[in-house]
Amino acid sequence: MSRDLPAEDFRTAMHRVADLVADYLEGVGDRSVLPPVSPGDVRRALPAAPPEAPEAIGAILDDYLRLIEPNTTHWNHPGFLAYFSITGSGPGILAETLAATLNNNAMLWRTGQAPTELEETVCAWLAGMMGLPPESRGHINDTASSSSLVALAAARHRLPIDVRVKGLAGRPDVPALTVYCSDQAHSSIDKSAIVLGVGQENVRRIASDGDFRMSVPALAEAVARDRAAGKLPMAIVATVGSTSTTSVDPVPEIAGLCAREGIWLHVDAAYAGAAAICPEYRALMPGIERADSLVVNPHKWLFTPVDCSVLFVRDPALLKGAFSLIPEYLRTGESSDVTNLMDLGFQLGRRFRSLKLWMVIRAFGVEGLRERIRLHCAMARDLAGWIEADPRFELAAPVPFSTVCFRARLAGPPEEQDRFNERLMARINAAGPFFLSHTGLQGRYTLRVAIGNLRTEPEHMTALWELVTKSLEEVAA
Repeated sequence: MSRDLPAEDFRTAMHRVADLVADYLEGVGDRSVLPPVSPGDVRRALPAAPPEAPEAIGAILDDYLRLIEPNTTHWNHPGFLAYFSITGSGPGILAETLAATLNNNAMLWRTGQAPTELEETVCAWLAGMMGLPPESRGHINDTASSSSLVALAAARHRLPIDVRVKGLAGRPDVPALTVYCSDQAHSSIDKSAIVLGVGQENVRRIASDGDFRMSVPALAEAVARDRAAGKLPMAIVATVGSTSTTSVDPVPEIAGLCAREGIWLHVDAAYAGAAAICPEYRALMPGIERADSLVVNPHKWLFTPVDCSVLFVRDPALLKGAFSLIPEYLRTGESSDVTNLMDLGFQLGRRFRSLKLWMVIRAFGVEGLRERIRLHCAMARDLAGWIEADPRFELAAPVPFSTVCFRARLAGPPEEQDRFNERLMARINAAGPFFLSHTGLQGRYTLRVAIGNLRTEPEHMTALWELVTKSLEEVAA
């Protein structure tokens, strides 16, 4: 009968894994960020069927080194500057190993006592670090997509239509529900509307201004128009650190409108919320303390391995009202003041995510985290300055945090300029040391540099700028 690894074999393998991880992190900057692999290459190298007999763990680790590690995009690379970079820091990696060892499913307090109470504690730490109100209650999900879905479900539950029991289908007594967000808001808001039965056509994408911030007059007009048409506004989503440009919506004005209209305010601060631990960057996001719900992702800019998304809510009873469902086999008899994390979201099974956030905060200290965020923002300002000083380039958006949007200037129609910038980015990425992504701003193709990796240093920005200018000359030639 096949059994788990004997203790000694496991110990030997773990020592080897420790060396693999340390060697990888130490040398990741020497690799190309994007692997030289084509679609289907990995699949063709894998056996079509699983092994019938047990295989030696050493051979499996050999195949990891041969097939997996070289053939994946290296998000831990200091030159990973695409999307919003995420960092698997050493303390977080250690915590993931320990969490897998305990293998807790913290759905109930009884099934995960330390995971439950550590989650409550570390979320309270983060709320204090960000300057959120003391009543803010944190709840850890996998990603901001899930956190925003949970928040909008709570917003729907607050409406006087009893969706939890009666649903939405076939109800002539329920008007169309509407959700409002900027034209710069993340696509997860649309997905939440799809899942919650609101529908994409009832998501109002409000125009943004020249700095890519939601227009409050346009928002107020949209709400009034929908109310006049008999629709029921469900929630307004303000973005603090939008995906394309990291713009910050005018939250105080939006919060005031929400208060007057009785509409739920959800703040998507998945990226920039981490910067609120620095007082000078917290000042760039006034009003977030007025949100009914707010999401921030420690796996984006607090160096916690993916996935770890914290949803803060002002009234956790609304989460419980929306989601709590306790079958007989999960009744435990503990007092009602015990937290069962399964009551606060749609997931029953829950990984022990708070362990890695706890270990990261302790290992870096709050001031250590602040120092790295400030360095990232300083590097972004340096890059923006180089772009502004070079007449061949232009900044495409303000730089409030650590993301820089720019494009090459070129004479000719906009379509030709866009194709040139697309070729420029392809040339930069093909070189190997860096990986950039793009976005569309005001209908124009725009290169985007998102600095957020723990291992990115000022010298990487110098090397990137040299590569950008060299690539520009090569593409122009």
